[in-house]
Amino acid sequence: MVLSHRDLPASLQDFIPRRQNYLDNHTMAENGMPGSSAERFREVGRITGYLQEFNAPVPENNVIPPGYDVQAASVVHLFDDPNGVARWIDEVFLHDFEANVNEEIHPDQHLLAAERLPLEGFSDVSAGLRVVHGTPKGTASSTVVDFRVGRILGVVYVVTLGNYTRLEVTQELGLALERKIVRVVLGDL
Repeated sequence: MVLSHRDLPASLQDFIPRRQNYLDNHTMAENGMPGSSAERFREVGRITGYLQEFNAPVPENNVIPPGYDVQAASVVHLFDDPNGVARWIDEVFLHDFEANVNEEIHPDQHLLAAERLPLEGFSDVSAGLRVVHGTPKGTASSTVVDFRVGRILGVVYVVTLGNYTRLEVTQELGLALERKIVRVVLGDL
């Protein structure tokens, strides 16, 4: 149900499939914010999920300038019910990023900012964030969109070197994922 390479917007067509994997609650907790736990995620109603990441090609000169989009991804999560998806968006996605600004969220990775973004076009509950990370190698920003389709949570993100917002392409990616989820649920694929 995640986006395949052919589903990517034109601006991301040169990206290369990188990683795809199931995301159980333990894996999500291990890679989540401080204080994350499989039990907390299950309590919200999350059952499982799946991830598909794409990486940008490295420029010929091996120099990646600020503003260069380095990664894009789509993720789908299955919940017990639609209320669990809405709770996740508020209590996990928005809350955890906003509560951890100025904190070290992983070794040598600090969360410098989490700014809510206005979204348009999604058919149900949705939220967007621009998240800025500081690492020893420099600053990177992620533009992230979460949205609900029934008891499915769709997530897309674009990672950019430096402090940038990629709302337009991330929203385009999210709307493509929303359409794909609806087609799969309706049996049109």
